[in-house]
Order: sequence, then structure tokens, then C-alpha cells
Amino acid sequence: LGEKAKHRCCWPLGRIFDPLSIESKKAATVVLMLNSPEEEVLATACDAIYKYASKGDENKVTLLGLGAVEPLFKLVSHEDPLVRRNATMVFGIMASNNDVRKLLRELDVTNSVIARLAPEEDIVVHEFASLCLAHMAVEYTSKVQIFEQGGLEPLIRLLSSPDPDVKKNSVECIYHLVQDFQSRAAVRELNAIPALLELLKSEYPVVQLLALKTFGVISSDRETRIILRENQGLDHLFKILETKEFNDLHVEALAVVANCLEDVDTMQLIQQTGGLKKLVSFAEMSTIPDIQKNAAKAITKAAYDPENRKILHEEEIEKCLVTLLGTDNDGAKAAASQAISAMCENLASKDAFGIQGIPQLVQLLSSENEEVKEAAAIALANLTTASPSNASAVAEAEGIEPLINVLSAKRDGTVANAATVLTNMTTQEPLRLSIQSHGVMNAIVEPLQSTNSLVQSKAALTVAALGCDADARTELRSASGLEPLVKLLHSKNDEVRRNACWAVMVCASDELTAVELCRLGALDILEEINLSTGRKNNFSEGALEKLLDNNLSQKYSQMGYLSSSNIITDGFYDYGQDCHYKIGTSGHPIATTVSFLRSLLRYFAPLLLFFTTICIIRLSF
Repeated sequence: LGEKAKHRCCWPLGRIFDPLSIESKKAATVVLMLNSPEEEVLATACDAIYKYASKGDENKVTLLGLGAVEPLFKLVSHEDPLVRRNATMVFGIMASNNDVRKLLRELDVTNSVIARLAPEEDIVVHEFASLCLAHMAVEYTSKVQIFEQGGLEPLIRLLSSPDPDVKKNSVECIYHLVQDFQSRAAVRELNAIPALLELLKSEYPVVQLLALKTFGVISSDRETRIILRENQGLDHLFKILETKEFNDLHVEALAVVANCLEDVDTMQLIQQTGGLKKLVSFAEMSTIPDIQKNAAKAITKAAYDPENRKILHEEEIEKCLVTLLGTDNDGAKAAASQAISAMCENLASKDAFGIQGIPQLVQLLSSENEEVKEAAAIALANLTTASPSNASAVAEAEGIEPLINVLSAKRDGTVANAATVLTNMTTQEPLRLSIQSHGVMNAIVEPLQSTNSLVQSKAALTVAALGCDADARTELRSASGLEPLVKLLHSKNDEVRRNACWAVMVCASDELTAVELCRLGALDILEEINLSTGRKNNFSEGALEKLLDNNLSQKYSQMGYLSSSNIITDGFYDYGQDCHYKIGTSGHPIATTVSFLRSLLRYFAPLLLFFTTICIIRLSF
């Protein structure tokens, strides 16, 4: 070797190059650089990957395929602040991809990311670490990991960060976390309410919106509502509602108010401060469908409490709800109908709605929207229960035909409540006859065949209410409605079975129907029911007795005698003793003969006594 070569070979191994700039257009090369021992190279590589990943979801998938996530995970906890910051930025942007999040869960990165929320970290690290957690908190498994690893407390602390992006990411992550009840309780215990209320004053609408959505979830807990009230949270909410520029926040603000109105104390406070009048006026005057709908929902929630109903009635809430029934939005109509249903528990409100709201509710029965139709049917059912005047109002509003049409609706709730309204109306004979004239018995056959126990029960009750009319029984018989009615006697549901027994008892009032019911097996089923202490009910015995009293041939066959009130008409015949009622050994000829003779003696005993008395009198003279 020459002298220069020898000299080069003797260069110390630790000698370094001058700064070297490497350019690469291939992502794979940059990913390889993530394994470099040099901090400057690592920081540069992370920065390049961040820019690449920011360009679209396809690039994130490419980086995932190149194995970039695992080395980045190690760099998130790197001792060099710049490397740590840049790696966290990559994690924050890549976590928006579902496949990346799946791998992040497998690697259990939440603990390392939560550590980046520490106060000593750079504000940029806070931004992208909270962004990563916000993306991951969408899935339930990650929610649990973030909560169990103590992520909620630093996130709440960051709600007071000077950086709006940090606030936005933190409150978004908290919003996802509080979907779970444990996190809701923890938010309350960690005193997050004041910090969340401060976000309502933010100049950034997205931050305000996320804060309101978070309140919408956590205010479902009574303890949180109390804290919210104590921190003047209602004032913040009503300021938003009164500000036209915040109309994009009104829907979410109303959702929070709706939860708060469940408490009587809050309702009284809102009434005393004039907030309730503002809310009512706001609902009536607004032209935004979602606002109208949420206002009606707020009234519905409040109306579940008796004291709240009194307060709402004092504020003449009935006029507001009737106004909402006339809107063009189906959601608002359905919500208003639901509110009317809740308010019906107040008798004064029930009377007020009878005058103002029944005609509009009847019209809604013909709506093409199934939700609206169901909500209207429920409202009418509640309005007409124990209220003859409202039942008459439904008839005056020409509601009988729409109600009968609704018996074939798609939703079980619609059918059941329509049947209830018809049953409530039948307590008045003129209305019952009017209902019968519209062919109700033909329409009730389909609900009798329903698989829903509530529909079955209400349909059977309607038959019981209408079956006292001979024409109605004939119509039901002609429509083949007796067979599904008899099948309901087999029901395991106590109410269905009870109402079916009631309907059978009423329908068995004439011989033709009684005979047909016996042919369909009603007699055997009722006998079986009456033998069971658990299935027997107030109407099962009456139904059996009515069937036999209007089918004397069957009664004589089974009982072996007739009562003094039983009048034999043309068509009676004795076709022999029913085997179920034979005395002694089943089928034994002697036992059968004895039974027959006893029956004859029991039947002719009064006649024999009469003739014997006459003979004794004549002989005495």
C-alpha cells in the first residue's frame, strides 16, 4: 500500500462527516431513517413524515404498510424534545385513520400519549397529543384505556390552555369519554363544570359547540345539573339562546336546557327569572325545525314531573304545543305530540288540549310519516282516557275513519293506541254505533293476528267494548275474526289472555257466535284456564258460563242439566253426555247409564213433584 493509503487506513473510527443533507422522494427511505441513532435525523424524518401524512388518508395507509407506526411509537417518548414533539405531531395526524387506530390500540400507546399532556411539555405537543386521544376516544376500548390510565384529569386541565386548538381537541376527547357513565361521574368529581362553562364564551364556534354537546351528555345526571345551576350555567345557556348570531348553537343549547328542566327546582328558578316565557316564545317564533323540535322535547322532559306540569300549565304551554303541531316539519310535529301526551297527566291541560289540539292531532293520523302518525295516536289515546268530552271531540273532528284506517299501520304503537282511542270512545253509545257503522270489526281482525302482545291486548279490548252489539258480532264472525280471538286465549301474557276472555264473554251473547266459538275450541281452552290458579282470571269463568248458556245443547251434554233460567228453543238436541263429565269409570256403560238417569231425574223432578201433589190432593177428596 502507498503511504497515503496507509495513512487513510489509520484514521480513527470515531471521526464524523461534516453535516450531510439527504434528499429522498420515497417514503420508505424516510421510514428507515426513523431507526437512526442521530437525533437530528430523527427529528427531520418525523417532520417529513408529518407533512406526507397530512396530504391525505391514502398516505397514512402507505406509512402504515411501511411499518412507520412502531418506530414512531418509541419516538413519542424520546428524550430529545424536538424528536418527541415531531413524533407526537405524526401520531396526532395519523390517528384519524381507522386502521392506524387499530394498531395503536394493539400497541397500547395511550399511556405514552397521555404523558405528553404534562404541563412541562411544549404547547404543540399538547395540541397533537390531545388530537391523537380525541381520535382514539371514538372507540369504546380506547375510551376505557384513556380513563383507566388517568387521561381525564390532564385533559380537563388543558381546557384552560391559552391555545384554542388544545382546548378544541381536549373538549372533543372529553365529549367522547363522557358517553360512558364512569367518565361522567369523574368529570363532575374533577370539577370540570366551571372550565366547560368558560368554553361557552370562546370566540370559536366549534369550541362552543363541543362544550354544549358535552353538557348535553353530562347533564343527564341530576348531580351535574345541580352543579351547573350553582355555577350560573343556565344564564350562559339562555344568553346563547337570546343571541341570534349563535343560532347554530341553539339546538345543542336547548338539549342541555331540556335536561335541566327535569328538576323542579330548576324549573321554578327558570320561571322566576322569566326564562320559561323566553323558552316558550323562542319555540313559537323560531322557524328552524330542529329548534322547534328540541324545544318540544324540552317541554316533554319537564312534563314528566307533576309539579313541572303545573308550572307549564300556568305558562299556557298548551298554546305553544298546538302551534308546533301546525309546523311544516315532521320532527317538530312528532315532538309536540309527545309533549301533549306527557302534559295530559294534568287534567286542566287535558281539557285545554281537547278544545285546541284534537282536530290537528286527528289530521296527523293521515300523515305519511310513521313517527308522526304514532305520536298523534298516543296523544289521542291519552287525551281520551277517562275523558268523555275529549272522546266526543275526536268524533266531532271526524276522527273515527282515520283511526280505523290506522289499525293497519306499520308501527305497533300506532295500532295499539288507535285501538285504545276507539275503545275509549265506545263508552258512549252514539259514538259506539257510529264506530260500528264504519266497519271497525273488519279492521280489527288484523291487529288480533299481530305478534305484538300490546297490540293483541288492545285489539281484544276493543272487541270486548264493541261486541255488545249484535251487528258487530255478526260482522266479526263474517270477517273470520273469532278464530284469532280464540287463539289469544292461549297467550302466556296475562293481560292478553284476560282481555281475550273478556271479549269471548261479550261475543258469546248470542247462540250463533257461541256455537262458532265452541267449534273453534274456546270451550276446551277456557276449561283448561279455569283449572289453573295462575292463568285463571276475572273473565275466564264468566266466558265459560256465557258460552254454555248460549249453547244449551253443549251445556246439557257437558253438565248433564240445565238451569231454570235456560230456555230451550228450536234446535236443541241431546247428543249424549260429554266424556269429560261422566261419573265413575270413564266409558263404563253402567256409569254412563247412572249419569243419564241422574240427569233425567234432575231435569224432570219439578214436573214429577207437581203431578204427585195433584194426585195427593185429589185422593184426599
